[in-house]
This record gives sequence, structure tokens and C-alpha cells, in this order.
Amino acid sequence: MKIAIYGQYYHNNTQESIERLLDILLQKKVDVCIENDFFNIIKHESETFSRFDAFNTFETLDNSYSLLISIGGDGTILRAITYVRDLLIPIVGINTGRLGFLATIQTNQIKAAIEDILNGNYKTSERTLLSVTTNPINTDLEETNFALNEIAVSRKNTTSMITVETNLNSEYLTSYWADGLILSTPTGSTGYSLSCGGPVITPDTNSLVLTPIAPHNLNARPLVIPDDTEIQLKIDGREEHYLISLDSRIATLHNSTVVTIKKAKFKIKMVELLKESFIDTLRKKMLWGEDRRN
Repeated sequence: MKIAIYGQYYHNNTQESIERLLDILLQKKVDVCIENDFFNIIKHESETFSRFDAFNTFETLDNSYSLLISIGGDGTILRAITYVRDLLIPIVGINTGRLGFLATIQTNQIKAAIEDILNGNYKTSERTLLSVTTNPINTDLEETNFALNEIAVSRKNTTSMITVETNLNSEYLTSYWADGLILSTPTGSTGYSLSCGGPVITPDTNSLVLTPIAPHNLNARPLVIPDDTEIQLKIDGREEHYLISLDSRIATLHNSTVVTIKKAKFKIKMVELLKESFIDTLRKKMLWGEDRRN
């Protein structure tokens, strides 16, 4: 088995977890490759790096990998998918961040979880992604034009709202007068969209959700649509530019740019332990329906 390791930080909150993970993989004698920048961070910060200097590194992935382990928070997983792309390499997240809705393995579960995964005792959940194209073409979005959580457009360099003219399958829906608009996948429905009043959608639902950001239209509410819908956005505002974000990656577009968003042609596989489920994670991490009277 060939395993890729990806992370972004090596500090007090992550040091012990990273070294514990690498020690376990050394003991199991699996083929391990660490993302090059992350490898250099560990090499610089770890006082016991000599234990791991035999590990190989990678800058890109290929079909020879059986698994990618992301160690960090949910944001680290969102970065990790830019390496996995359409390779269908399963991703598992070890949570050294805060909420950890995607990175579900806690630091005190690393040994048992890795043993289960190496023994094949896990399941995978396929997650829909979004892809974006722009007219005219924006070179900043060409290489990684996809997102696992959401694609959002928002105002830039102004406190004034923007107008987001929205078409669904070439049919005019409305013009949102707001700070921006979020188009979220089911995976992203528990993130930014939820914070703006959007609904939670289970990962296996074939839907997307349009959620306006601080709309001035009082009758503008989140809208759930089929995931085969093509969404076209045209932005207008007092400033000449606006922002578009794909998960945590941001680019600046001119108001003349038309954005087209649709379901990506590939999916991401998320590893889940057999005793885990989305419903269980929702209840534990979001305290879903918790009531002190109960």
C-alpha cells in the first residue's frame, strides 16, 4: 500500500499527532510519501526528524497511491483535494483543528483508526464537487477550477452591496441584492452556507443550495436545486471588481466576467470508519437538536 501524507502546519497542536502518525506508519512498513513542502516543515521543526528522513516526498499524485491522509483541520482537506483531483484516491482526515467536520479522526483515535484502515475496515463516501468557468477566461482559475464545499461570489473593496443576476439552466431566477451569493454542495452545506442561513443537506443527496449572503431582499431565501443544474452569474456593483472563492482559494474578477458553475465531472472519495456516519457526526459536532430540557 502506498500512502500520501498532506499537512500545512507543524506547531504545538499538531506536533505530537504528526509524529504519532508517522511512527505508526513506520511500524507498519507501508510505502509513505509526504507532500514536499510539508516534509520540509517537519524537517525544520522536528527535533527527532531522523526517524522519518527515509520517507519519500511528492509534488503531484498519480494512480499508484491507495490513500491520502490529511492531518490538520477541514481547511487542510480542502487543500488536499487539489492534489487528488480526479484520481479517485480516498482521503481520510485526522483532526488537529477545531470542528473537524470532514476530518473526523480525533487525535486520540489515530492508532486504532489507522490500523482499521490498513486492514480494510472502512467505507467510502463519494462527494460531489463544483466546477467553474468564466467568460472571459481567468487564468487564476484554470488549473484548479473546482471546489468540494462551495463557490461564492462576494463584494470587494467596498461596503456597498452587489447585484448578482442569477440564471438556472439559462432561465432567469432573480437578481440578488446582497454582499454575495454562495453555491454549496451537500458537503459544504455544513460550512459557509449554514452560517448564512442555508439548510444542511446529507452527502448522498443529489442537490445543491443557493444561499445569499446578507441579502437586502427580505424574500430572498436559500434555494435547493438539482445538482445537474447549470448556474450562470453576472455581477454588478459600484466597484469594477468582485471576488470569487473556491473553497479557500480566492480570485478577483471584473464585473464584465460571466461565471458559469456546474457539477464537476469527478467526485472525491472520503474515508469513513465503519462505526461512523454523517448523522453521527452531525449530532456530535453540531450538537444537532440538543436541548438542555432533554
